[in-house]
Amino acid sequence: MSTDAPARRTRLTPEREQEFYAAVVEMLREVGYEALTMDAIASRTRSSKATLYRQWKGKPELVATALRHTKPVRIEEIDTGSVRGDLRELVRCHDATGDSKRDNELMRALGQAAHQNPDLFQALRQLLIEPEMAAFDGMLQRAVERGELAADVPARHFVPHMLIGAAMGRPLIEGVEPDPEFAFRYIDAVVLPALRLT
Repeated sequence: MSTDAPARRTRLTPEREQEFYAAVVEMLREVGYEALTMDAIASRTRSSKATLYRQWKGKPELVATALRHTKPVRIEEIDTGSVRGDLRELVRCHDATGDSKRDNELMRALGQAAHQNPDLFQALRQLLIEPEMAAFDGMLQRAVERGELAADVPARHFVPHMLIGAAMGRPLIEGVEPDPEFAFRYIDAVVLPALRLT
């Protein structure tokens, strides 16, 4: 599993590329995955549809790549020196964008769309989920190497599942979105004890 999405050759400047991906994600929020079209993306981003298809195989790959490039934080860049610090920093960076509620809504909608669209499911796994899982594994491997975490702790492989479950479960159970205070309590009460950390 690689930690980065496959590189795309592009003539766009880094600034223009970021604007492009942000526009794709904003359109995704506005109309949802099913209603989003390559024609609409080309029009909004002032791109040629032929260029979009040359650069990406189609809408699933383009959407997954845009989501990867507009993430508020890259997990592999977080290294505070402790698992607790790393997880809290991940929450802090995610919340700093001010869009965490919209991000959660978008990911729930995409999860539903992915269940109905195998191509989207595959693109999200390859370009977003697998790199994120590898980054989480790297974060925890660093904790093993510095002697903080035992290598054979079973919960090590389920940290992403726990965090995603909390983020998706709170709106269903409590009717409110997760916030940093909730996330910090959850990390201390659930994730760290599962990892046998105090």
